[in-house]
Amino acid sequence: MGTQAETVAADAAVMGKREVVVKARHGLSISDMLLIGVLLAAGAVLKFFVGSVINFGMKPNFIIAMYCLALLLIRPRLHEALIIGLLAGAVCQFFPGQPYINFASEAVGAVAMVLLLKIPMRVGKVSAAPVVCTFLSTLCSGFTFVGVMYLMYFSGADIKPTPLAAFLAIIWGTALINAIIVQMLYVPMKLALKGRQGA
Repeated sequence: MGTQAETVAADAAVMGKREVVVKARHGLSISDMLLIGVLLAAGAVLKFFVGSVINFGMKPNFIIAMYCLALLLIRPRLHEALIIGLLAGAVCQFFPGQPYINFASEAVGAVAMVLLLKIPMRVGKVSAAPVVCTFLSTLCSGFTFVGVMYLMYFSGADIKPTPLAAFLAIIWGTALINAIIVQMLYVPMKLALKGRQGA
């Protein structure tokens, strides 16, 4: 009888876990969407203040850091990450620069982030995912931006791209800064979110 009861309890626990997994796959929760909104707003504020200092061509885009952080924290599915990237691109439209290109660049950056997160990057108890994935995703976003811009330019669009050397400096510099920002914020924010869920 004892063995049978233990088996039933174990089966119930497994079924409970399966139910939790199924529920988690239904989509983003309200708290997830609020987190995304807050982080994108924070990235927009940072982009605004830095953009007011840098007055030429392409400027560092810290909205990338914030959606990378959001993707790290909520781990969405691929199509959800694409939507988050498009939302980030929409936020970028409020800033001066080349219109609409950010829709492509941030969508690519967000999708790249989710795909990179599937690669194991743990060294012992330490995960290198925040810094590595954010750095590479920022590069993907930046190079997509430059590629689309020059494609439009050579197609006859009325745009004046900044010299490529300046773009490359901004892209690599932004990737480095974004990686540092996300690495610094990821652990405390993850702990804070766990604390709220456990409360």
